[in-house]
Amino acid sequence: MLTFSNTRRINYPMLLRVLGWLLMIEGSFMSIPLLTCIIYGESDVWAFAAAFAVTIICGALMTFCIRPASPSMAKREGFLLTASVWVVFSFFGMIPFMLCDTPIGVTDAFYETMSGFTTTGSTVYPTVETLSHGINLWRCLTQWLGGMGIILFTLAVLPMLNYSGGMQMFNAEVTGITHEKLRPRISQTAKGLWSIYFILTIILFGLLWLGPMNLFDSICHALSTMSTGGFSTRDNSIGFWDSNYVKIVVTLFMFLGGVNFSLIYKGAHGDLKAIWRNDTFVAYIKIIVLSFVAFVIAIATAGKAYSWEDITIDPLFQIVTTMSSTGLTANNFETWGPFVLALVFILMFFGACAGSTSGGAKIDRLLYLLKNTNNELYRSVHPNAIRSVRINGSIMSPETVDKVIAFLCIYVMVIAFGGILLTAIGIPIVDAFFSSFSCVSNIGLGAGVTGVGGMGYDVIPDLGKWVLSFLMLIGRLELFTVLILFTPAFWSK
Repeated sequence: MLTFSNTRRINYPMLLRVLGWLLMIEGSFMSIPLLTCIIYGESDVWAFAAAFAVTIICGALMTFCIRPASPSMAKREGFLLTASVWVVFSFFGMIPFMLCDTPIGVTDAFYETMSGFTTTGSTVYPTVETLSHGINLWRCLTQWLGGMGIILFTLAVLPMLNYSGGMQMFNAEVTGITHEKLRPRISQTAKGLWSIYFILTIILFGLLWLGPMNLFDSICHALSTMSTGGFSTRDNSIGFWDSNYVKIVVTLFMFLGGVNFSLIYKGAHGDLKAIWRNDTFVAYIKIIVLSFVAFVIAIATAGKAYSWEDITIDPLFQIVTTMSSTGLTANNFETWGPFVLALVFILMFFGACAGSTSGGAKIDRLLYLLKNTNNELYRSVHPNAIRSVRINGSIMSPETVDKVIAFLCIYVMVIAFGGILLTAIGIPIVDAFFSSFSCVSNIGLGAGVTGVGGMGYDVIPDLGKWVLSFLMLIGRLELFTVLILFTPAFWSK
């Protein structure tokens, strides 16, 4: 056994031990596509068997051979563990992609896995219909795990972390400005959120199976839709079925994926008033309605309204898939005109509600920004006036408002920095900045060479894929959890 003293500023032994537990959890999920390959008689069973064995063994060695002097983890350990686990999961999760019958290189495999866990949904595969059932299921499983959060799942199944940095990890991973404990213990909150997530996934699976999808497609799309990830088993995504039923069902559950799961939890327990009293949820509905009107006008003006679906189901589907950062596609929205593309760009930026599985800067921060801007304009006329930002009837502290404004500024800077790096690699400027924006927002939509009519993200050079993978991670953990690791203050006593 390895024994460590408690003289380190950061409790690395405890971090490694928890990472070991996490790897064993990841390995156990690999058994699902492994069994799928056995059922369908696919040779990729050996790829998943090898990945399963390596992941479980490494996790077991880290868990049972490392004995920390102290089990405690403070705020810094929470940040470090939360940021590192997504990278570690991606490195082990990419093994099946490299060993399967349709193998891809290290860069592509890491990109595909990071895209899955962060629920970005962009893919390097030119076609996914040639992939085995096991590989397609693993792609969707990574999104489902990452949707509600790897750390949050761990808090639900490992109650011991409730006493060892659980709250710090919860705050570091769950999206949003402030975080609400639904139950007295953080592990109980995690179980409650994951229970809602699991139940909604089962319901969605059943509804999809009642439609034109077969059993396997229904499972995969339930996983990728509820997680707002967007991986599909078909090259044409949802458009493959050309079914209004599928579009409506998927739109509904993408919408739910964009709602704060704490609100869904309260609604499921009878507190429906909490939903309609929530300023962010009301704004979410209003933005969808206003965007729908704008989309319909733009589509009609562009002469693309060939049927009733073109001005009802299709624009609503595109609005919700964009706001929820799912990225599933039913048609080529680029043909609707540049105005629609501009609206999509704005919807991508703010996304849906904090506390959901969606990406983007979140509508919550938009409300903070608008209300604070209104106050500043008022103070320009009445300099002695004292006005506060109110959200859901509560006054927000100036520190919280400052943090929101700082977040939005850094968010834009990260997108710009990513776009500049991609242009330096040789990617056209529009494609570079749109790809950077898409990955930071965790939506996965492409435009130009990476769009519906292009060749996808496979055309991005290897260095560009590593840049985009890093941007996905930053976007999923909402900037600070990752960027704080690059500051000297984090590592000093």
